Amino acid sequence: MTTPRIRLSPLEVRERAACMCDHGDVCSSFAPGHALHLIQSRLAAATTAGWADALVTGVDRGQGLIEVRTLDGDALVLWNAGGAALEVAPGQPVAVHTRWDVLAIGSLRYNVARR
Repeated sequence: MTTPRIRLSPLEVRERAACMCDHGDVCSSFAPGHALHLIQSRLAAATTAGWADALVTGVDRGQGLIEVRTLDGDALVLWNAGGAALEVAPGQPVAVHTRWDVLAIGSLRYNVARR
């Protein structure tokens, strides 16, 4: 005799899904602004034409927001749940991969979401 399985609909599972960074832990999601996926990092490294040099113009550490202005004059507001805002200060040079949404702060790389 087998025990009947309880089947959850995909909707029920999706409603309860949350990244661990919402609970103060390490990101468990590769969604924009969360953990940097290895493939995303490699694609950004392989496509050097997508990088734009920028200067940090503002930081909101509480919200995880970083404001940058590229050397071409484009203003970007970037969000990261993994602590990128703790690593920068206004006036600091950074690089942003505009196609793969990767922020480079020195040798550190972060997945960012544009706001």
